[in-house]
Amino acid sequence: MAINVKLGGAPTPQPINTTIGVSINSSSPKIGVAIKNPNLNEIKFKLNMRKAINGDLMIFDHPDIDIVYMVEKKKIVSFAKDIMSDMTYGTSSRLLERLRKKGLLIYDSIQGGNVYGSLEGQVMEAAAEEDKEMLVPLILNQISEWIDSERPYFAAAQQYDDLLDQNFTDPTEEDSTALGKVPQKAEKGSIPASDIGIYGYSGYGY
Repeated sequence: MAINVKLGGAPTPQPINTTIGVSINSSSPKIGVAIKNPNLNEIKFKLNMRKAINGDLMIFDHPDIDIVYMVEKKKIVSFAKDIMSDMTYGTSSRLLERLRKKGLLIYDSIQGGNVYGSLEGQVMEAAAEEDKEMLVPLILNQISEWIDSERPYFAAAQQYDDLLDQNFTDPTEEDSTALGKVPQKAEKGSIPASDIGIYGYSGYGY
């Protein structure tokens, strides 16, 4: 009995698995055999991302800035989320400097954007064809890794804000006043609200 083996082609850097199709005679069902390429690693990451109508990719994971990858214009732009501050500028600068050091942004292209508080950088042109196909997932992966490296910082900032709110709303005995909890009453203080008079002076009421 003859066995025909058809190879799907030599493995390339793009696919994760290489599939070999095996058929026994022409009337027998085909058997699919998946062979894992040992030279390739599968990388998984998650991003809170939305695609704009023009194809731009907007990333919202960081609490201080929003990141926009302008695919057509080949730009990475960061925008302040709520309030522009020195902390926001430092966050944007760390992102673009990382992408520059990873060889994804043109070195002298990092500058302020046309929106107040924004910072932008120009993405490099890929020389090889296989690099052009991997450019978008590579940039998204680097942004994801940078956000993961930032998580301890903004988690500590959130924990500090929560602790501050707790100190205001439920202070300890040491941080409380001597009066403690003041009970509710219809009237408080030494001057009744109903006895406040109106005094005319130069046309103004007091």
